[in-house]
Amino acid sequence: MKIGVVCYPTYGGSGIVATELGKAFAEKGHEVHFISYRQPVRLDMFSKNIFFHEVDISDYPLFEHSPYELTLTSKLVDVAIHEKLDILHVHYAIPHASAAYTAKKILESKGLKLPFITTLHGTDITLLGKDQSFKPVIEFAINHSDVVTTVSESLKRDTLKYFNVKEDIKVVPNFIDCTSYCNSFDQSHRDYFANNDERILIHVSNFRKVKRVEDVIRIFDIVNKKTTSKLLLVGDGPERANLESLCRELGICDSVKFLGKTKDITTLMSISDVFLLPSENESFGLVALEAMACGVPVVSSNAGGLTEVNEHGKTGYLSDVGDVEGMARFTLDILKDQQTLDLFKKSALLHSEKFSIDKVLPLYEAIYDSLV
Repeated sequence: MKIGVVCYPTYGGSGIVATELGKAFAEKGHEVHFISYRQPVRLDMFSKNIFFHEVDISDYPLFEHSPYELTLTSKLVDVAIHEKLDILHVHYAIPHASAAYTAKKILESKGLKLPFITTLHGTDITLLGKDQSFKPVIEFAINHSDVVTTVSESLKRDTLKYFNVKEDIKVVPNFIDCTSYCNSFDQSHRDYFANNDERILIHVSNFRKVKRVEDVIRIFDIVNKKTTSKLLLVGDGPERANLESLCRELGICDSVKFLGKTKDITTLMSISDVFLLPSENESFGLVALEAMACGVPVVSSNAGGLTEVNEHGKTGYLSDVGDVEGMARFTLDILKDQQTLDLFKKSALLHSEKFSIDKVLPLYEAIYDSLV
């Protein structure tokens, strides 16, 4: 089968899932063509059966802003014709699904068929879906996709809430390649950040308000007063300056490490004791699942799809959004002794295996087969 994949090439969950899914299909012998404005961050071009087609974002004197959806549509048509694609899988409703629909119609005028699947990942629904200026296009793109999937039951409910969806939506959860997280612990890396008697807490995000990273710092401040710890903040974004200011205000700068964007997330997670994710909303919470795959329990909010990933009292704990004291209390409970911590770590690791790519890939295979 020849599969086209359209995704954002960034560090976000949708790009990671799209890339790993494409790589998994390539390993099974399918020909996979990635189509985006930049090579996805996790895409290894030396892998067999994987091809990348760059969408040129040129500046045209006629347009004030580059017409990305138009150039993407043209590229989809070009790749579909010359590479003889059997199916197209687009991640995000706009502009990817809307461009896929236009490309499909152009191809039909040439006597060619190209069914497409749209996978909704979250912000295209929970954020853009609330914007009336985008709503007609998103609704149209969803209703004219051959198949629509969401990454969680929570996101499916939100999609049905915000849009008049005419067709069934299938839930196919996000996944991880568990083998990528095995044996990633390195004592020397842990020693670099913390002493033997200290605990390490970690948070990874894009530092936007919805991630509530300020809550992470306040949770850590409470925990650190009871159990000497270090906090690793991985990522970057618009809230960073405010977060640095808060650390200075609380007098904890020496205990909080801002590490910026890095590809060594697995290494950093594997040396950590608790992962904090107090987000205001998460359609799935892939980063929480990645933490569990490293054997790290998660203390999170109960927003969105997090309740489908994090099992309260087993893989970590869930609290209401904004409940800083509650999350701090749960974190201290996990860290109260080594036996308790080890039990949570073991449970988190075992739970992550339920979301192994080996279990999720057949769900997508069945969808592909039904359309080709």
